[in-house]
Amino acid sequence: MVFQAIGRLLGYPKRTPSSFKSQQKTPAEGERLYIEAGYAKTRIIDSDLQTLVTLPEGISQQEWIATNAANFFHHVNLIYEVIAEFCTPRCCPTMVAFKTEFVWMDDKGRKMKNSAQQYADYVILSGQKLLMDERVFPTKYGKPFPRSFESLVQKFFRHLFHILAHIYSAHTQEIIALELHSHLNTLYVHLILFCKEFELLNTKDTAIAEHLTKHML
Repeated sequence: MVFQAIGRLLGYPKRTPSSFKSQQKTPAEGERLYIEAGYAKTRIIDSDLQTLVTLPEGISQQEWIATNAANFFHHVNLIYEVIAEFCTPRCCPTMVAFKTEFVWMDDKGRKMKNSAQQYADYVILSGQKLLMDERVFPTKYGKPFPRSFESLVQKFFRHLFHILAHIYSAHTQEIIALELHSHLNTLYVHLILFCKEFELLNTKDTAIAEHLTKHML
């Protein structure tokens, strides 16, 4: 399965900035590297990802979404950790992806302007809290999902999308230098197809990366 393949990230040695400094391009040269043919079309599996997102027979849609939500969360978190040392408040003072800035909204609806690192931390912490909430992701047989499940998972996936979009927008050079672009591409395409299949992201959510998605698909 695609998640098992992406899990090979765990075996990659951690490299320091100095270990690939000479490979980096200037911002102007590195711009839009993510859509160059040599990088955009690479994947870590040959399987049709569309078949992997289709609801299996005999499984409820909510159960399928819940299971995949946990897996997507794990692997987005994993790939962000790989580049986290480069995503500093100095390098990424705001959470920006393709010239669009995102601000975190707390439980009381207050908008908080953060660095990309802080935003990612909020996404991870809130995601962990949500996934462990038995009222939202029940683990006991026969316990129903809440009426708010759809809206909660839509918000959940929107936040994961923001992190991946930021990585492409701000950290493509690091990803390529670490030879992880095929992993990132596979994860991105898998997430986009899954969200399309179950209407978890709307066109307004994904519009900022429309050019990227077209090249990937």
